[in-house]
Amino acid sequence: MEMPDYCDYDGLGLAELVAKKAVTPLELAEAAIERIERHNPTLNAVVYKGYDDARKWAAGDLPDGPFKGVPFLIKDLPLPVAGWPRSMGSKFARGLVDAEDCGLTKRYRASGVVLVGKTNTPEYGITGTTESAALGPCRNPFNPNHIAGGSSGGAASAVAAGMVPLAHASDGLGSIRIPAACCGLVGLKVTRDRVPNLPDGFDYAFGNVVDHVVSRTVRDSAAMLDATGYAEPHSPYPAPPKDRPYLEEITRSPGKLRIAWSSETPSGRPIDPEIQAALERTAALLKGLGHEVIEKGMGIDYRALFASRGPAAAANFAAGMARLIDVVGHEPEPDELEPLTWAALKAGRRQTGPDVMRSLQETRMLNRKTLAFFEDVDVYLCPVLATPVPEIGFIDPVNLEPREVNRRQGRAFPFTPPFNFSGQPSVSLPLETDANGLPIGMMFSARYADEATLFRLAAQLEKEAPWKDRRPQVWG
Repeated sequence: MEMPDYCDYDGLGLAELVAKKAVTPLELAEAAIERIERHNPTLNAVVYKGYDDARKWAAGDLPDGPFKGVPFLIKDLPLPVAGWPRSMGSKFARGLVDAEDCGLTKRYRASGVVLVGKTNTPEYGITGTTESAALGPCRNPFNPNHIAGGSSGGAASAVAAGMVPLAHASDGLGSIRIPAACCGLVGLKVTRDRVPNLPDGFDYAFGNVVDHVVSRTVRDSAAMLDATGYAEPHSPYPAPPKDRPYLEEITRSPGKLRIAWSSETPSGRPIDPEIQAALERTAALLKGLGHEVIEKGMGIDYRALFASRGPAAAANFAAGMARLIDVVGHEPEPDELEPLTWAALKAGRRQTGPDVMRSLQETRMLNRKTLAFFEDVDVYLCPVLATPVPEIGFIDPVNLEPREVNRRQGRAFPFTPPFNFSGQPSVSLPLETDANGLPIGMMFSARYADEATLFRLAAQLEKEAPWKDRRPQVWG
């Protein structure tokens, strides 16, 4: 194998080469390292380089998983890796080194991947852009003047640039789908508890936050979910079991689906005309494929839904920070947290027990309206972003006043949170580009636990409107 061809393969493709002994895992690790060293000065996607560990792992006896020998990156936020630092994008957490792999890290290792490093994330994953005082801004390979999205921006930037074929990502309010849309990738937010955080991880967001990957192909996403998405023993909330492997689902026809689409926003503000035109083209494509396509919004009270979640989300953040403070050993100094983080922490500490319980109760009741929409609809289509991919600095959590950060986030990323609240699967697919060559992600959401429908539809769209040969400025 000529190493310049490395970027042309997805993860399963590289694993097939390893199985055929056309290339060794160590050679793949070196190829990934070479590309990280080449492109990271421009993108700032990888913030910890575990090269020595990667070389040792690649040269050893790897598990016979579907991704045996494939280079892989872990997001520098939720998942401990033995002996590696975990900054969570914050100056306050500097110096934190994890003693052991967490359960999900072990599942990734069991899939056969070779961990080569950790990816950039905003402070505690709060924003939809990856720009922090501790780690600096992560840039988009399609145009480095623009954001890579967040909070899994480093993962998306690295995969889009060809450093690795897929990477770990997590999603609490859109943090897989937003960067996937910004960087032209497949980004699936799985059903809550589909990929468990395992007994050594706290359910720190009541099911809102899920872990999976960003990838360049649908089949890599399906294969990794097959490898990691199974119930842990004694789980109090296991996701409903799948009917068959997701790798098998992508070979099946989706049939004729009833697909609703809309550009309605929580604020009522119209979306950007380019995004609207791309959405309408996607609806027309679906109709041409034989699906029943109707223009119909979900009709939910977005403002009430978002407001209902506020107290519980704030208290949850304060509780997470309390655990971190116990580990660090002191309260944060004024310069150790960004303004938006300070605001979130102070708001969380103001919440009372009744505030939090009422918040959870109201969100639960409002989620019923989101879920009820899917009684006669198989899939809901909308954009991921309401605007073109913003430039670096437009949503700046370091220098902007917190209220303005949230206002700008609401303008750019209004669509993703409801499916975190309801726990439903939702995927961003890179079906369109704008006039400046930046990706436009389309979001498809399905009934609770119905990743199968999304995988079948995604595979159909990948075939009919392929994106695999679309290359960013920073590539290979």
